[in-house]
Amino acid sequence: MSLPVGVLARGPWSPDRVSVAWRDAAWEPSGDESRAADEKLSELRDRGSPAHDGMAARLVGFEAVDGRLHLELQPARWSLRLISGEETQSLSVLCTVRDAEGRWLAGRRAAWLASWAGRWALGAGGAVEVGEDPVAALVRELEEEWSVRPERYCVEALAKTPGGLVLLVGQAWLPPGAEVQPDAEHDDFAWWPPDVEAWPDHADDPLRLMGAMLQDGR
Repeated sequence: MSLPVGVLARGPWSPDRVSVAWRDAAWEPSGDESRAADEKLSELRDRGSPAHDGMAARLVGFEAVDGRLHLELQPARWSLRLISGEETQSLSVLCTVRDAEGRWLAGRRAAWLASWAGRWALGAGGAVEVGEDPVAALVRELEEEWSVRPERYCVEALAKTPGGLVLLVGQAWLPPGAEVQPDAEHDDFAWWPPDVEAWPDHADDPLRLMGAMLQDGR
């Protein structure tokens, strides 16, 4: 099932209100899609990225009813997230991060990364591993990228980007006094003001749209 671009479902949902079912069979891309993914991987290696292919999650379908979100996933090549396609629907998580004062954690992504290289991004994000609970992946990515655990968090939305990538968007709040430590995927970071309108100029339009959607969340 090909999904439309945009917000597919809107929460917030507490972690226990999100469920997932995994199909055993992996998704088989077309020959053109496989070749395009191979070319993207080659380009990454040529610019010094340690990226390697493997298996990750693809969104087959979802249901948002009665205050719950259910996801149906299946294994698919990780590298398919590097190409545009209506049917690829690779699933990633994005965990936006707020501190006790309501400020937003933003990091500039290193130049060698596969996506958003050299650009500023909110919080933490990445692929969902085969068999993994995507909600757990939100916390895992936060720990891996920033060495912190949230005081509380929720799932805010499911959305599909124009490039075909599907994002499970979460929002996490850190306890007072929490200190973040960026990993090698970030070469700079900053805490942006609670008010999205006061963000710096290098906060691009997609980030501002995301922040505007989430800033009233509590």
